[in-house]
Formats: sequence, structure tokens, C-alpha cells
Amino acid sequence: MKPNCASLVPCPMRINSDAIGATKRVAYAGGRFHKALRDYLRETPTVMSLGQQLAPHLPFLRRYARALTGSQSHGDRYVRATLEAIVAAPEEFPREVDPRLGLYRMFHAIWNSTNYDESPENMSAADGDGQEAIARARLARMTPLSRQALLLTAMEGFTPEDAAYLIDVDTSEVEALVAEALSEIEKQTRARVLIIEDEPIIAMDIETIVRDLGHEVTGVAVTRDEAVALAMEDRPGLVLADIQLADDSSGIDAVKDILAEFEVPVIFITAFPERLLTGERPEPTFLITKPFQRSTVKAAIAQALFFDQATVPAA
Repeated sequence: MKPNCASLVPCPMRINSDAIGATKRVAYAGGRFHKALRDYLRETPTVMSLGQQLAPHLPFLRRYARALTGSQSHGDRYVRATLEAIVAAPEEFPREVDPRLGLYRMFHAIWNSTNYDESPENMSAADGDGQEAIARARLARMTPLSRQALLLTAMEGFTPEDAAYLIDVDTSEVEALVAEALSEIEKQTRARVLIIEDEPIIAMDIETIVRDLGHEVTGVAVTRDEAVALAMEDRPGLVLADIQLADDSSGIDAVKDILAEFEVPVIFITAFPERLLTGERPEPTFLITKPFQRSTVKAAIAQALFFDQATVPAA
């Protein structure tokens, strides 16, 4: 029998008093977040074996947390709080399910039971008040469970049954929640999109997805120089980028060049996610692994625009 969500973690007060102080030991050790987290899980012998099981899943939990919050720093704080809860009470980790499923379950227990991320002292200067206002404007129009269901199934690849377990709803509700999230976000967001992709068939597929969502495509670039030129000529509101381009140039470099000129949300779509999920800053908030599902791309676009100032819904 699967455990009740409330029993998975210590109460919020215990998390804050007994474990949250350990955050300093999970700070960016030489800029390598993943190594710091793995070392943290190995601090006590009782969680060593569990830490080894969870380590491969941490980059993807961080991806999910960032997509859910729209912020790398906010998402990472939730991941740290989750690991702190595991260290504080490893015996309460759900052992009867797959370790990845248990890790995400613990994350959701933290997400639902604390206000850790919302206190002013935990807001980084880089995140600013503007992004919080954007999130609040959109969240007021959407059920939080629907966004979680969307990300868990479309981006993280969980089955509807697993997603139902993670967010503590009936399996029959998951599909409806996903449809609700997509519909609401699509109504709120419209953007002009630059696609950086050198494979013609993949580029056409992405372009079709973008147009089907009601967005406009400003151009399709196959090299770094072409991408930068198109972006400067017709400024996009969203960039979808591969990292390995036609002339052996880098989509990462193209994005850096574009971001040096103006701010724009970026989604990387790549067969080489390990080049981006390094634990070193900056990391992309939105990352899709090839081969991809159309629903995954739709979910990522929706989430990227969800936090974008240019597509804030009317009051």
C-alpha cells in the first residue's frame, strides 16, 4: 500500500529547524551542484545506499523543479529541501516504489507542505519581483495540480498512474488535468518563435508544433551566425535551439550571443542533454531530450511562456 503523502516528510517546522540549516553544506561546491548534492547524501552511512540510487535522478528532478517554479534558484532550493528531509528521516523514504518515483514523491511532499520558497529571505536578487508577479498572474487562472500533471507526464515521462501517485489524485483525473493546463496556458500566451535546428525534418516538425499552438515562427536557422542574424533582424519572444548545428557551430554559443543583446526565454532541444545538465551555472530552465514527443515540446513551450513578461495575461 502506498504511503499517505503527509507521512513522507517531517512537518514543516521540523524541516526548517533540524534540516534547513544544512543548506550551507549543499552550497555550490566549486560550481558543481550535483557533486555537492551527492556528497550531502553520503554524509551519514544510513543514507549512503539511498544516495547512490537517487544521484542519477537529481539532474532531472532539478529540471522539473525549475520548470515548475520558472527559476533555477527557486527550483534548486526545493530540491535541496527535499534532500534535507531525506537525510533527516531516511526511514520515511517510500521504499516500495522505484527510487525515482520515491524521490519525486518526497519533492511533492515538500512542495505541498512548506512555504520555504516563498519567504522574502529565500528570494534571490536575480529572480526579482517581476517574475513572481508574472507567476502569480498566471497561477490565479490555473489549478496548480494541472500544471504538475502536465509537467510530470509530458516533460518527465511519468505514466498517468505514476503522476496520479505523485500528486495524490485518481488516475482518471490526470488526463483531464493535463488538458486543462494546456488549454489555459495556450489561451494566455502567444509568442513569435525563432527555431535553431539544422535537421530539416526535425525543424519542420517543431515549426508545425509551434504554429499549431497559435504562435508565429520568425525563422529557422541552421548555423550560429544565421541564428544571431535572424534574431537581430526580427526579435523573437521565444527561442527553440539545438546545440549541434550544420557547420559544427554551437547552438549554445548562438543563444549566448542572442542573450547578450536582449532577454528571451530559451528551450534547448538536443540529443546531448549531458552537455547542458552539468551542475554549473548557467543551466537552461527548459531542456528537451531527442527524440522527443510532440506533447513534450508543447509542454515546454507553455511553461517557458508561462513566466515570460511579454505574454502576461490581461487583468
